[in-house]
Amino acid sequence: MTKKQNILKMPKTLMRPIGQAVSEFNMIEEGDRILLGLSGGKDSLTLLHALRHLQRHAPIRFSIAAITIDPEIEGFDPSVLKTYLAELNVPYFYESHDMTKQAEQQMQKDSFCSFCSRMKRGIMYSTARQQNYNVLALGQHLDDLAESFLMSAFHGGQLRTMKANYTNQDGDIRIIRPMIYVREKQTTDFARENDLPVIPDSCPACFDMPTEREHMKKLLAEQETHNKQVFRSIKTALHPLYSINSAS
Repeated sequence: MTKKQNILKMPKTLMRPIGQAVSEFNMIEEGDRILLGLSGGKDSLTLLHALRHLQRHAPIRFSIAAITIDPEIEGFDPSVLKTYLAELNVPYFYESHDMTKQAEQQMQKDSFCSFCSRMKRGIMYSTARQQNYNVLALGQHLDDLAESFLMSAFHGGQLRTMKANYTNQDGDIRIIRPMIYVREKQTTDFARENDLPVIPDSCPACFDMPTEREHMKKLLAEQETHNKQVFRSIKTALHPLYSINSAS
């Protein structure tokens, strides 16, 4: 990777909503040590470069590292990220865990995807503590939050979505989502235009059958064909939920 490739040009249309969210919810503070959950998907890779851009241009100092958790599932190999992160000179932690075996031993009523997600979060927390990182950055975007909101409303009867900036139950790690105002198509375009090393499908096991999230994604896409402003309206509706009564 050349020096020019090492520092990518970040579109203003992408950095503007990220900067707005970071500022509005006070996501990054002086001296923060941020650990990015890097799945290898287009969203987390986009956030990686956005955080590096902020690190160079923001008026506060903070450090960045990344962590990838390999669930050791056939057909999914994120190990190519090791070389990429080395070229970017970003501190990188790579954890391999046999999620299928752990699920067989420990999973009860949850789906495999829910179990895997919970296990990955625990590993990220442990690594953050061991390596002295106080902030965990996650790559969910506005489309993700809208889908979570509809799933919660339709199936749980609650007005909930993911939080923008909150502290975990143990009170030692803040979780931030700088891309809450970013659309998924923006991360798709950025990844394609910059030839990012995207790992297709974060977990093949989750794509064996349509999930409720996929149903919500299709519903929102259909609505957007009829109303181009639907996500702008959803963004406004979700705003009060980013800090209170929200799912993690």
